[in-house]
Amino acid sequence: MQLSDLCAASSMGQILETLPGARRAIFARYHLGGCQSCAFSNDETLEELCYRSEICVDEMLAHLLASHTHDSAMWMEPAAAKASAAELRFIDLRTREEHEAVVIPGSDFFTQDLQQELFAKKSTISILLYDHSGKNVLDQVAWFRGHGLHETYGLRGGIDAWSQEIDSTLPRYRIEVD
Repeated sequence: MQLSDLCAASSMGQILETLPGARRAIFARYHLGGCQSCAFSNDETLEELCYRSEICVDEMLAHLLASHTHDSAMWMEPAAAKASAAELRFIDLRTREEHEAVVIPGSDFFTQDLQQELFAKKSTISILLYDHSGKNVLDQVAWFRGHGLHETYGLRGGIDAWSQEIDSTLPRYRIEVD
C-alpha cells in the first residue's frame, strides 16, 4: 500500500505495514495501543479506532503522515550506509542466533554492556542500527536518540536489504513466527 492510498477505511494492519512508526506515533499522541484496554487489532479500520476513541480521522491521519515524515529522517539507505561505513558503528539488534548465522561484517551485537557503554559516553559517533527487515528498528533509533545519541539511524530494509543491494554473499533468510 502506498502513502497516498491510506484513508479512513484502511485497516490498522495496512497502516502499520505502510508506516513503520505508526504504533509509536499513535501511542505518543493519543495513548492508544499500549495496553489491553486501549489496544487495536490489525483488522480494525482507522475510522473505527477513531470513532471509539473520539478522535477526528483526518487529525489522526495527518498526525500519522507527519510522524512518518519525521521518521523518514531516521532511515539510512543501504547505499548511503555503505558509502559512510568508515564513519558508522554498525549495531545488530537481531537475536544472538541470527547474528551468529549471518552478519554485516564489522557489526557489533547489541547487548546490555554495549548499551551501557554507548549511553555512558554520549559521544557524537554515528550509529547505524539494523534488524532483519527494518520494520522494528525505528523504535530503537528513537530510543537511542532520546538518550542523547542523536546521530543514530536505522538501516532501511535491514540486513535483508543489505544482502540484496550491497553484499549478495550474505545469505538471506526468512523468519518464521508461530
